[in-house]
Formats: sequence, structure tokens, C-alpha cells
Amino acid sequence: MIYFDHNATTPMAEDVLEAMQPWLSQHYGNPSSVHRAGRLARQAIDTAREQVAALLGAQPGEIVFTSGGTEADNLAFNAVASGAGQQQARYVVASTEHAAVLEAAQTRADAGAQVDILPVDGEGRISEDSLARVLAEGASDSTLVSIMWANNETGVIQDIAALGGVARAHGARMHTDAVQAAGKLALDFAATPVDLLSLSAHKIYGPKGVGALLCKRDVELRPLLFGGGHEHHLRAGTENVPGIVGFGQAAVLARRDLKARQQHTLALREHLEQGLTSLPNVQIFAREAARVSNTCQFGVRGFHSEALLMELDRRDIAVTSGSACHAGTGQPTHVLLAMGYDEDTAHSAIRVSFGVRNTHDEVDVFLKALNEIVGTRAPAFAAGLFGG
Repeated sequence: MIYFDHNATTPMAEDVLEAMQPWLSQHYGNPSSVHRAGRLARQAIDTAREQVAALLGAQPGEIVFTSGGTEADNLAFNAVASGAGQQQARYVVASTEHAAVLEAAQTRADAGAQVDILPVDGEGRISEDSLARVLAEGASDSTLVSIMWANNETGVIQDIAALGGVARAHGARMHTDAVQAAGKLALDFAATPVDLLSLSAHKIYGPKGVGALLCKRDVELRPLLFGGGHEHHLRAGTENVPGIVGFGQAAVLARRDLKARQQHTLALREHLEQGLTSLPNVQIFAREAARVSNTCQFGVRGFHSEALLMELDRRDIAVTSGSACHAGTGQPTHVLLAMGYDEDTAHSAIRVSFGVRNTHDEVDVFLKALNEIVGTRAPAFAAGLFGG
């Protein structure tokens, strides 16, 4: 199978699996126990915390391990919830955020909090002026701005340093979902005006079911889960030691191989986009914006993405239309709608996201298959199958 869906999940690196193996069988102590087996598990977590911190330019004490990026995003939203209730909290989020952020914001709006949605331009970018205008209405330390560093569908990179500076100038807290940025961009948590940052291990060749929230020390964060003093009293529950160990090793590899991964995936994307421009009715989205090197989202005018995905899957090529969380819903991607595209165009979206094992030959196979599908099927083929 040709796998072009690395933004959904990456294959676990062999070094990661090797690092996890002893903690899946030989070393099974609870890291909260004081005996030797427990101390060994605690030491393994501490080492992983240092490894993840090194990838992000953070301090180990700023890291709270979670079950993944979604929990980290939701935990970040508790940074501004006051004891008087959600009515005093305010959230400013981008229209192109992952569902983990958009739905967390909606939940707080339902509880009485103020939620403002930031628009994006036709390339998916957020301007400093638009953020400043929204915050000028009355930001405070009860305001949280949440803007993802790199979009999971288009790959568009936001200027988080500049946007975080605007948030701070207005007294607001700044959170960024960096799930798609970590391991693809050089990130420096200490040097960036960001208070909270979310990560997920399985996006950087680590295991599923583990992530982290980075939280600067001056941020007062309330837990989502209660029951023990785990993770600085911010995430109750016995830690997932094998997963955390794997996360740490994945962070080591991501830091070591960052430039090589960028160069490899950028060469693949350029090769893909050169081929796409020769196909009829193809539009590459956000092509003029800064994007992470591994991601290309495009549409084929007149074709429904689910029909194309099924045809490609029959040829053992795995791609998706956008976020894996919304795959199969039949709904157009909200990211492209927010960028100003109509529903038909948004319904045509295909996302290709490369990984370290992909090759130029695989890109050629994909382009050949896509050309055959588009060239031999009438555009109405999508509408007939999916009613679109």
C-alpha cells in the first residue's frame, strides 16, 4: 500500500517500539509506588519528559502528559476558567481550527462564555490586525486565544510569534495546537509568546494514546480529571509509562532528523504539485501560503472527494479529504469553507501528507492513478454516487 496520510497518523518508528518493549513486559511498576519497580518507572517518565522538552525548547516541569492532542487542547481551555464560572471567560479561536478546539469552544459557549471566531484569508492565514481588532473589545487574563501552529488539512503555518505577541499585548493567554507542527518545524516554546502548547505522539512516529500540554509556569491551570496528584496535580490517573517512553524516543528522533525530514518531504511535495498542475481541473489550496513541507491539499473540479478516495483505495493508495476525525461524514471541510470556497469545491478536497518512507516513485504511481481516474470518469460520477 502507498500511504499518503501521515497527518492522520504516522507509522511507529522501529526505535520507538524498541524503547517501549521493556515497559510493556519486563518493567510494569506503578510510577507512583516507592519501591524499586515504581522508581524505575518514574525515572523512565522523567527521562521522556526531558526528551520531549528538548524537542520544544521547553523546561521538563512545563510538560503535562495526556492521552493525546485532544485532551491537551481541552485541558488548555481550563487556563482561563474562573472560579465564578464560564460566564467570566472569553475564548478567541480561528475558524480553521481542529474540532478538538472548535468543539471545546462551543461547549464553553453553551455554558455562557463569550466565544469569538477569527476569520482567515483565502490562503488560510490569520492577520495580526484581525486578532487585535477582536481583542480590543476587551481582553483580559480571562481571555484565551487558541490558534493552531500548522493546519492539519492545508498545512498552512500561522505566524504564532506575531499572533502571540498581539495576545500578550492585550493581556490574553495564548494557546497553540502544535500537533501538526511538532517534528516538522523548529519550535521554541521558551522564546515564543505562547502560554500553552498541545502535542500528540502518534503524529511524530510515536504511539497512539499519548500526548502533552506544555504550560508556562505562570499559568494557573485547572485539571479536567480528578483523583490523584499525577502530572503536577493536573492530570489524575496512573501514567501510560510505555506510551510516554515511546513519546520521548519519538521526540529524540524528531529533533535529530528534523532537517532531513523537511528536505525529503518538501522534495516529494514539489514533485507532486508539479505533476498536479498538468492535470485538468486541479486546484492546489493555500499554495501561496507558508506550509509545512509534507502537506498538499487540492481539489479536482467536478469530482467528489469520497468518490476519488474510494477509487484510489481500490488501487492501494491511502489519502484522505481532510481531517481524519471527520472522514466519512459526507460534510465538506470547514477549513476550505472558512477560506471562502464554495461547498462543491470543498467537497472535492484531497489531502496528501507525506512521511519519511515515501518515495518519488510512489508519487508517480499516485499521479498516474489520479490521471486515469479523472480522465476516464465523468465528473457526474461523484454526484451519482454521493448525491452531491
